[in-house]
Amino acid sequence: MFPIRVSCIAAVALVVTACGPVVDRSQTSAASSSEPTTVPSLADVTPLADPRTWTGAVDIDLPDPTIRPVVDSPEPQLPATVTDAQGTEVTVRDTSRIVALDIYGTLARTVFELGLGDNVVGRDVSSTFHEISDQPVVTQNGHELSAEAILALDPTVVLSDTSLGPFDVLLQLRDAGVPVVITDSHRGLDNLSSLTQEVADALGVPEAGAQLAQRLEQETSVAQEQIAAVAPADLSGRLRTIFLYVRGQAGVYYMFGEDSGADSLIEAAGGYDVAEEIGWDGMKPVNDEGLVAAQPDVVLMMSRGLESVGGVDGLLEQFPALASTPAGEQQRIVAMDDDQILSFGPRTAAVLNALAVALYAPDALTTD
Repeated sequence: MFPIRVSCIAAVALVVTACGPVVDRSQTSAASSSEPTTVPSLADVTPLADPRTWTGAVDIDLPDPTIRPVVDSPEPQLPATVTDAQGTEVTVRDTSRIVALDIYGTLARTVFELGLGDNVVGRDVSSTFHEISDQPVVTQNGHELSAEAILALDPTVVLSDTSLGPFDVLLQLRDAGVPVVITDSHRGLDNLSSLTQEVADALGVPEAGAQLAQRLEQETSVAQEQIAAVAPADLSGRLRTIFLYVRGQAGVYYMFGEDSGADSLIEAAGGYDVAEEIGWDGMKPVNDEGLVAAQPDVVLMMSRGLESVGGVDGLLEQFPALASTPAGEQQRIVAMDDDQILSFGPRTAAVLNALAVALYAPDALTTD
């Protein structure tokens, strides 16, 4: 298992999204939203003989997930007293009106998979799947928490983490008498079970949590086995990959390196992260020297980031040094929806499978 740490990625995202509103894609017209991408199982495709010969960008927007509750209408064991990720003891006595919020929508999706979706009364801007889309958005200007919007829903419990802010809002909710459970903000393969159990325990459904955690681990294990069967065992045979975090309108251009979280994501999906090789640590503004040293075969990005610089042509114009690398020469960019690529939780297996298909069998991807 590769650990994935995205708390610092979330911090960068918060700074950027504070500069302007983020579109709630569940409310946009069909003409203004991307078409979902059909992604076959990696086991059902024929990998390219040499994936380095592929030319062109790939933009992945996974279809809305199929919600499969592990238990139908579970009966929470209440009151439930837990010690949250910040060491605060919280007692939850009522789960009839749940609000679950984080930067990727992972917590809300987990609540639905636990079978308590009917009790959810609000959502963050990243939670757009069909079953939750009619609930009011309580994050403003993108990922800013609004105490007024949350309290207006009369929640009986709020689940969140440190990926959204300002944190004072969550303290304000506590002062108003609302039980607030702060969960682990880390998203990765190494805490699929523990994060799921945190949510389940807080809602008084620990058995459902254990069942869901087991299912997620099994699904992810299958995905990793399929990736291992396709990705070259010799790292030199894998695609040299970098992760760029870009927000053109805000002038934010970062390359994520070791211990940023993106390095582990790349490795888990079957790529070769070049960060260690070139000594690129953490998250730093990208520069020509870093791009030339990396010589990537492929660039991994968030979809709205690529869009913010005017697509592939705009990206290469912004970074002429990238154009002289294999990725730039082949215009080989793999973008994935911002709310999906680092969400983990119930989406983990689907995300890893999609990225692996994009790396090794991109011709198998189609849009509906």
